[in-house]
Amino acid sequence: VVASEAGGITQGIGAYKVEIPVDGKKQTCVFIDTPGHEAFGSMRARGARVTDIVVVVVAADDGIQPQTSEAIAHAKAAGVPIIVAINKMDKDGANPDRVMQDLSSVGLMPEEWGGEIPMVKISALKGDNVDSLLETIMLVAELQELKANPHRKAKGTVIEAGLDKSKGPLATFIVQNGSLRRGDVVVRALFDDNGKRVEEAGPSIPVQVIGMNNVPLAGDEFEVVSSLDAAREKAEERAEYLRAERITAKAGDGKITLSSFASAVSSGSTVGLDLHQLNIILKVDVQGSVEAVRKALQVLPQDNITLKFLMQATGEVSNSDVDLAVASKAVIFGFNVRVPGSVRSYADGQGVEIRLYRVIYDLIDDVRKAMEGLLDPVEERVAIGMAAVRAVFSSGSGRVAGCMVTEGKLAKECGIRVVRRGKEVHVGVVGSLKRVKESVKEVGSGLECGVGVEDFGEWEEGDVIEAFDTVQKRRSLEEASASMAAALQKAGVHF
Repeated sequence: VVASEAGGITQGIGAYKVEIPVDGKKQTCVFIDTPGHEAFGSMRARGARVTDIVVVVVAADDGIQPQTSEAIAHAKAAGVPIIVAINKMDKDGANPDRVMQDLSSVGLMPEEWGGEIPMVKISALKGDNVDSLLETIMLVAELQELKANPHRKAKGTVIEAGLDKSKGPLATFIVQNGSLRRGDVVVRALFDDNGKRVEEAGPSIPVQVIGMNNVPLAGDEFEVVSSLDAAREKAEERAEYLRAERITAKAGDGKITLSSFASAVSSGSTVGLDLHQLNIILKVDVQGSVEAVRKALQVLPQDNITLKFLMQATGEVSNSDVDLAVASKAVIFGFNVRVPGSVRSYADGQGVEIRLYRVIYDLIDDVRKAMEGLLDPVEERVAIGMAAVRAVFSSGSGRVAGCMVTEGKLAKECGIRVVRRGKEVHVGVVGSLKRVKESVKEVGSGLECGVGVEDFGEWEEGDVIEAFDTVQKRRSLEEASASMAAALQKAGVHF
C-alpha cells in the first residue's frame, strides 16, 4: 500500500480487513491506516476517534518524531488503549531500548519495564514478529470486551470521501454499530476493501459506498433511517445545523478560546464541552519548562475542574497541534515559543486560539480564569427591603396584602419571603405592586402599597415580607472546592 503512494508514505486514510487465527478460528481485525507523516495531522485525528485500539508505529532507528508525540496525544484524547510497534528492527542502527526510554518519558511505560503499554519489536519489511503484534492486538481487544449489535440499523463514521469520475460521490464508511445493506436509503452499491461488491457490512467493517447525491465530509457520522422522507428530514436538520455553525463561526462564537470556555456555563452554550475538564496542549522552549509549567498549574485546586495535558512537547506550535486542538476541544498554550505565520493563519481558520506567554504567572492566571469559567454559578439572595402586612384585601385576581415598607424598598418582580411568627410560610415573586390604586415599579421605605403574589393569597395581618433580588455569583476554585468537601462530608464520604 505504502509503495503505491507518492514519496513512499501513506497519504490518505484507508481501512483494511485482516483475518487473524485465534485459538484455531479466524477472526476479523480491521486496520484504519492513517498517515504518519507530520503534514497529515487532521487525518490522524479522524482515525483515532473511530478506533477501538491505536497502534503507534515507531521506527527503531529514528525514535520519536513530532508526529509520533501528536499521534499519541490523539490516542489519549480519544481514550483508547495504545500498543506500540517498534518497526525497522532489521536496520543496522536499530536501538529499541532508546525508543522505549523516549516513549516512557512521554508517559508510555513499556510492559516489560513494569508499565501498562504493550511494545512489540517488528520488521514490517521482513515480516519478523508481525504475528506477535497481531496476537497482542487481539488480546487487548479481548480484554476490552468490545460489543455491537449487527441486527440494528447501521451507524458509523465517514472515513474519507471524494468524487469519482465514473461512480459519482464515493465515501469510505466504517460501520460502528448495526449492519449497512445494499438497498438502504441512498446506498446503491457497497464495495469491500478489495474493491469487490458486497451485500452488507456489519460492525467494524469498512466499505466504500456509492449512491449519494453529494460528497459527505470526512468525519461526518451516518445513520440508516427507515425511509427517504426520514432521510430528507435528517439531511435538512444537518444542513440547518451546519449553516448555523458557519454563522456562529463567523461571529467568533465557535472558536476554541479561553473566553469561550469561561463564558460557556453562564451563556448556556455547553454543547460539546466537558465542564469538568480543561484539555491543554502545551508547547515550551526547553524540556525543563514542561515540568515547571505543570507543577505551577497543579497548585490550582482541581476538585471540580481537572486539567488534562493531551500533549506536552518542546518546539514551536505546528499545524498538527491545531488539528489536535480541534479534535479534542483543547486550548494551545505556548511558553517561550513562537508561532509561524502560516500556523497562525491555519489556527484562525480552524477557530483555535493559541495563547503565548513569557511570564509563567500570566499563564497560571489565564488557566485559573478558564477553570473558574467552567464552574456552575450559584444563586445568591441580596436583601433589598422589608415590609409589614397591615391589612388584607380581596381583589378580582385574588387576595392582596396592604403593606407598609419599613426598610429599603419593594420592587415588582422581586423575590420575597413571607414570614409569620418567625417561620417562613411562602417564597415567591411580587406579581403586582400598587400605590394608591396605581401600578408602580417600586415603593420606598415609609410608604404604603398593595402587594399581590401569584399562587399565594393566605395573607394574615402581622406577616413580614422580606424582599430580595437573586443574582448569579461566580465562584472561585477554592470556594467550589470547599463546597464539594462540605457536600461529601454531609454525605458521609471521607478521604
